[in-house]
Order: sequence, then C-alpha cells, then structure tokens
Amino acid sequence: QVQLVESGGGLVQAGGSLRLSCAASGTGFTINNMGWYRQAPGKQRELVATITSGGSTNYADSVKGRFTIARDNAKNTVYLQMNNLKPEDTAVYYCAARYRFSNYWGQGTQVTVSS
Repeated sequence: QVQLVESGGGLVQAGGSLRLSCAASGTGFTINNMGWYRQAPGKQRELVATITSGGSTNYADSVKGRFTIARDNAKNTVYLQMNNLKPEDTAVYYCAARYRFSNYWGQGTQVTVSS
C-alpha cells in the first residue's frame, strides 16, 4: 500500500511562487508515474503535471512555462515548483501515483492565490 503525503501549500499573492512536495512511502521500489492534479470549488479534478521515473514530463496547457515538476527517485518524492501564480490557480492540489496497476492519491493541500 502506497501512502502519499503532500506539503507546501498556502496563501500567496498573484505573481508569487510556491513549491509543493509529495513523499511516497510503503514501497521500496521506484514508483514510475507520479504527478499533481488540482480541483477548484465547483470544478472537476484536472491534471496539472506528471513525470515518469525516467524524467518524461507532461503539463496542462494552463501551467506550461510557469510550473515545473521534478522528482527524486531515490526518495520517491515529487515536487511542483509554481511560479507567477494566478488567482485561477487557486485549488486543492493532490499528489498522485500509479504503482502496480493501482492509483493512489494524497490528502490534498490548499493553494490560494489572492489578486
């Protein structure tokens, strides 16, 4: 069973930056696919960015050029550096991992961007 624990959310003004972290535990093997999703009030959960253990990345169009996903395979930890934040980035951000055909989610961390 994989557990995901996020940290790093908070309140920031528009144009500011935040860095999210997500540490996975419960396995001694490298988790191939990890990523971040977000859900704003009244909206569906959406993909933000994903990264494989080989370093291949995928971003939502809305965050390209502003957000950067990275990972430390030795620690099974994934990071999301968010720059030039906008009020529309306000949401609960969830860490996600896919391991041995199962999907795992963190508890979520709130990111609020004020205008």
